[in-house]
Amino acid sequence: MRALALATLLTLGGVAAAAEAPMPTANLADPAIPPRTGLSVLQSFRDGLADPSCEGDVSDRWSRHFASAPSKLSQPGSDVMPLFAYVVDALRASHLPTEYALIPFVESGYKPAARSPAGPAGLWQFIALTARNHKIPVDSAYDGRYSPVDSTRAAVRYLRTLHGMFAGDWRLAAMAYNAGEYRILGALKRNGQVARDARPEALQGVPGITQAYVRKLHALACVVAATADDPALRPALEAPVETLVEVEVPDGIDRLDALAAHGGHDADRLRALNPAFRNGRIAKGRTGPQRLLAPVLAVGASETTVPASVAAASVAAASVPRASAPASTIASVAATAAATAQATGSEPRRHVVVRGENPWVIARRYGLRVADLLSRNGLRPGAVLQPGMALHIDAPPTSD
Repeated sequence: MRALALATLLTLGGVAAAAEAPMPTANLADPAIPPRTGLSVLQSFRDGLADPSCEGDVSDRWSRHFASAPSKLSQPGSDVMPLFAYVVDALRASHLPTEYALIPFVESGYKPAARSPAGPAGLWQFIALTARNHKIPVDSAYDGRYSPVDSTRAAVRYLRTLHGMFAGDWRLAAMAYNAGEYRILGALKRNGQVARDARPEALQGVPGITQAYVRKLHALACVVAATADDPALRPALEAPVETLVEVEVPDGIDRLDALAAHGGHDADRLRALNPAFRNGRIAKGRTGPQRLLAPVLAVGASETTVPASVAAASVAAASVPRASAPASTIASVAATAAATAQATGSEPRRHVVVRGENPWVIARRYGLRVADLLSRNGLRPGAVLQPGMALHIDAPPTSD
């Protein structure tokens, strides 16, 4: 495992101060958003590769080493594909090559709770010093290295800086991520090369493990890119992929269990995705909102999940349900619908909520805007939908 040499970036002025790219956003009420499956995630990954060529100089050794990657990506119930999709989306939003999405594969096997005996921790295997230099909080109550949100945001910021520093050559940036940017800059100078015309494989004085890092990532990219073409895996890849979104912890919530109950999530699932919260406690007194990763509640096999492109802080308010409408409001809406049905002689359409459904999924099914669905049922934005709740799909007719 390696430690990132991020402390040096503090001296790079404008380079280090590069603005963080916004995460992608989407209109949650847009019924035209396509379903998200393993195949679509892999297509996004392939579309974002800087070097999609898998002919010629691909390491047989590392191809064999990573031969199990397709089965890990396609395994039902595994966190690997949802986390991979989350990272791919973050990189695509920052216009970075998706080869970088393979770094957590190499470093941690996409395990948020991974820890090396040497000290690196989390998806991206930061050491504590590097994490702090990255503005990732690490203390007795909260270790942000284990946060997929904090660590991915930090890694993407660093990779953006390296990508620009090395003229967009993903191979040099990956080597710098592994060994430190000054080591690679020095090697380029000693070898009479410049980043825009570099031959990374010919750099002398670079550690062998760093040279191998590029070969690992390229071989793994070819293995992962070919996953979609495996007929044995295709049925699993055609299934919906659980979407992971960044959410802000609402005021008054101080434990993951309470947040799970508040949002209708499984508490064990939230703990597994967010091991940064020691003992499940949500630390207080931090600057800025506390964010974590949560799944959009699963839907039935015939439905689709919210696309991973909504995994953004900008839609956090929609991702964390607040409160349902009062019972009196629901009763009033129900009475209005019943009166409408009696007057028109037709039964208005209703939808009974099943476990895991959210307003976006239901609105999409019926071709509605989310705002209209909520309004027709007296619900506020971010309302929790409880299993068994009957929602009114049709609006009451207007009187002339």
